[in-house]
Amino acid sequence: MILAGLLALVSLVPGTAMADSIKGRLGVTGKVGFIIPADNEAEYGFRDNNTDAGLVLGGGLLYGIDDHFAAELDVSNYYFDSETGDFDVTNVSFGGQYRITNMHDRRLVPYVGAGLDVISTDYDANFGGNRHVDTTLGVHVSGGVDYFIEKQVALSAEAKLVLAPDADITEDGYHSGSFDPTNFSTAFGVRFFFN
Repeated sequence: MILAGLLALVSLVPGTAMADSIKGRLGVTGKVGFIIPADNEAEYGFRDNNTDAGLVLGGGLLYGIDDHFAAELDVSNYYFDSETGDFDVTNVSFGGQYRITNMHDRRLVPYVGAGLDVISTDYDANFGGNRHVDTTLGVHVSGGVDYFIEKQVALSAEAKLVLAPDADITEDGYHSGSFDPTNFSTAFGVRFFFN
C-alpha cells in the first residue's frame, strides 16, 4: 500500500530532477516500515517465544563525505508482540553508505550500508508487568535506493538486517529469559537535504 502510493507519486513527477552529489550536504530522513524479529526464549526457558511481525518508525541524519560515501545516524523504534508480551525496541545506528551515483537514470541512487547498533529494549510481559532487558551492541547491513523527485527531496526504500547477541531478561535480579534482537526490516520514507 505504501509502496504503491510512493510509485504513484513518482510517476507524477516531471523528469527534470537529478541526484547531484551529496558531498557536504546534510539530509534528514523520516521512515515507516515493517520488522520481522527473531523468536526469543520464553520466560524461564519453558519454550520458544514466537514473535509477530511489527511496525518500524524512525528517522535520522545523512551527511555526504564525498560523491559516493555518506555517514549516517539513524534512530528507529520497533514495536512487536509475542506470545508472552509486547516488545518496544529502540535501535540507534551509526554507519556509512556507499552510494552509486552514475546510474543511467540520474534521479535513481542505489546504496549499500553497514554499521554499529546500540539496542535498548522494553518488555511488557503478559504476566507480572515489565522485565529488565539488557542493552546490547550489534551490527547491521543495509541496501536501498533513493529516488530524487527534486534536488533536495528524495523518496527512499531500504532493507536492513541487524545481527546482535542475546540480551538477558531479568525479573527482580534473576535471569528469566533471553531476548534476541536480530531482525530484518524494510522501510519507506522521505529524505530532505538542507543544502
